[in-house]
Amino acid sequence: MPHPLRWLLLAVVLTALPITAGVLMFDEKAAPPVSKRPPPPAYASTALADYDSRMVALTRAPFCDRIADEAITEALGGQPRERTAYRNGQRALVTTGVDDIAHEYGCRITGARGELRAWLFAPPVTRDRARTLAAESTQRGSCTRPAGAPAYGVSSVALVCPAGNRTWVSFRGLFGDAWLSCSLQARTSLGVDALVDRAGRWCVAVAEAAAVSPIT
Repeated sequence: MPHPLRWLLLAVVLTALPITAGVLMFDEKAAPPVSKRPPPPAYASTALADYDSRMVALTRAPFCDRIADEAITEALGGQPRERTAYRNGQRALVTTGVDDIAHEYGCRITGARGELRAWLFAPPVTRDRARTLAAESTQRGSCTRPAGAPAYGVSSVALVCPAGNRTWVSFRGLFGDAWLSCSLQARTSLGVDALVDRAGRWCVAVAEAAAVSPIT
């Protein structure tokens, strides 16, 4: 005859099995789904004039590692030499000669022929605030606004800023509640039209990298 203790242990094990299974099933059902940003779309060079930026929604989060390598090479006119990315709350070179605590997500990429930058405000931005930011950006000394520049979101501004034998071209604008800026620096001898087109293509790649989902 089986020992009574053996029967008792067997009963405990059989009782515990369904309870354990129930706990596991409950945990699986209770766990919230993990939302992941989709991978960026395959790179295709797109002129800003052909890109409907008004339909793009951005995530105010790090995005620089999602920018296509092909877009970087195209914008620089060669291979990158150095990449620096920073996040909200980190100390970073937020603009030329200004090292401060960043309240944005951004990156700086340099090459033999130029420099690229992109930055996205971490706090949400209202339309009123966007209009103020746009107006403030136009007050830079030697910068001009290229005629007929395509829109980059809402309240957007395009600027051409010569600096010796180099020229900076930048776009900035509001996407939903996200204020996004991007810029390109290259040889002035390339010509304003070519620089504005190249900067626009770079800025499309930046917006795609920061987008909530790919545009189809």
